Amino acid sequence: MAKKYYVVWKGRKSGIYTDWAQCKAQVDGFQGAKFKSFPTLVEAEAAFGGKSSAASATSSAVKRTNKSKPVPLSEAQIAAMPFDIKIFTDGACEPNPGEAGTGLAVYENNQLRELWYGLYQAVGTNNTAELHGLEQAFMLAQEKLEKKQSVAIYCDSKYSIDCVTKWAEGWEKKGWKKAGGEIKNLDIIQSAYALYQSMKSDITIHHVNGHVGIEGNELADRMSIVAIERQDQGLTLFRETDDIAEILALRKG
Repeated sequence: MAKKYYVVWKGRKSGIYTDWAQCKAQVDGFQGAKFKSFPTLVEAEAAFGGKSSAASATSSAVKRTNKSKPVPLSEAQIAAMPFDIKIFTDGACEPNPGEAGTGLAVYENNQLRELWYGLYQAVGTNNTAELHGLEQAFMLAQEKLEKKQSVAIYCDSKYSIDCVTKWAEGWEKKGWKKAGGEIKNLDIIQSAYALYQSMKSDITIHHVNGHVGIEGNELADRMSIVAIERQDQGLTLFRETDDIAEILALRKG
């Protein structure tokens, strides 16, 4: 029998497992468990977001994982992830610093449901636009979680993800200070971090590469440019057309 690798997104302990018994121990009887098998470690790592569980994988698998760079997620791998709601977020700035805006694309059962644009800043940066997008994704996720839907968020800003999911905890413990100077964009980070803390056990966040043909990311990108062009300071639902090809033909960020 061919070897399989098991990704557990939601269970007693998320991670990549190298045999069914280990995987089953994490998901059996666990309400809302999310897991799937993959034929190779590379595919499993990519589906899990480029991370492996050292506690659960075999030593040889961990050794290979530690030596390899995270594998960028593909459209097919994202589609295979078993989440009810998938929220893509992006930000743009022209120039940087300059006019900034944010866009989001919301999918339900892998079907596009909503496009949002806005949060225009006359003087912003690419990082502020991206952070605003991640914060808004958390707000949208709250609504979906209240409906008992599972949620994953996809963001192409590693900076924004790390600010909220890694660095903010340490900054908070130190009174929102860091060695070496000020924390840039602190107001947005604090707000986004508070939201993240309220739901971190119920959502999954993945980094995706921008402009590699992932539809949700591309649509969010187009919405960020629409935000700049229309200078909408609130967040607005895009209603002009639901023709994806027509939207993708709009100007890129």
